[in-house]
Parts: sequence; structure tokens; C-alpha cells
Amino acid sequence: MFKKLNFDIIYRERDDIIPLVVMMCGVAGSGKTTFSQQLEKEGFVRLSIDEEIWATHGRFGIDFPIEKIEEYKIEAERRLCNQLIELIHDKQQVVIDFSFWTRAKRDKYKQLIEESGGKWKLIYLNVHPDDLRERLKIRNKRFDANAVPISEEILTSYLNGFETPKGEGEIVIEN
Repeated sequence: MFKKLNFDIIYRERDDIIPLVVMMCGVAGSGKTTFSQQLEKEGFVRLSIDEEIWATHGRFGIDFPIEKIEEYKIEAERRLCNQLIELIHDKQQVVIDFSFWTRAKRDKYKQLIEESGGKWKLIYLNVHPDDLRERLKIRNKRFDANAVPISEEILTSYLNGFETPKGEGEIVIEN
């Protein structure tokens, strides 16, 4: 899915003095987790809201009611944000496996990373909506923390609400 060259962009930025935080950005199904897991294999600590919810509450719609998802996302993000600050202080390289839908959220995290002593790279995975639909059909059959079911209706709302990064220092990867 990803060429080795794409990772070189990030590997060149690694630093033992100023930790690098890679912020993944893209709609569900764009490949954020796959990309993040590759970085994890290279020594980055991966932070994932979906996995945090899975670990603390179980499977969406099965172990807890669907109505609780937004509350659990806020709770998980708060915990991971605190963990991010600790990791930066410990000089760890980090990849944040979130969607970063809005510019405001991206700006908030960039500021937090810099104030905590780190530097950031924003990786935007740009995928055509038809490709997202095909990927999500396959993903929706899985049963793991990174396979939250996404219906056509939900995907449409995601596509309509997503603020594509432009002029934010992003690295765009056509995936």
C-alpha cells in the first residue's frame, strides 16, 4: 500500500534531542493505521483512540451502547493527550493514529507538541471516496479495535465534514 520512499520523509526527521510526533490525517479507510503500524515497527510509539476505547470499554455497539461512543472518544483522547506529553518529555518518537478532521484540532495538537518540546509532521493520506468505500467494505468484516464499522451514511458525513489540510505544512500522500 505504501512505498518505502514515503517513510523516508519521516525517517530523515527523527532526532534524539527533539522528538518527532507524526500526526496522521485522513478519512476512515485512508490507511492511517497501516501507515502508523509501520512507524511503530520502526520504534515510534503509536497512540490510537480506537485501540484505547477497545482496551477500556470493548467493541463499539457490542460491549457498550453506540450512544456512548462520543463520550468514550473524548475520554480516550484526554488520556492519550496526557500520554503524548509524557512521551515527548521522555524523548520518544510518536505517531498519532487519529483522523485530525479539522484544522482547529490539528493546530491545537501542533501547538501542544511544540510547547511540550517536540516537533511535528502532518501526514495527509488522500484517497478517492470510491477507494474508501471498497476498503471499508473489507474492513467492516473484521473484528478488531481498528475496524469500527462505517456505513455509507457515516462515510458520507465524514467526507462532508472533513477539512482537507492546505498550507499547514502537510505532506500529502496519494494512497
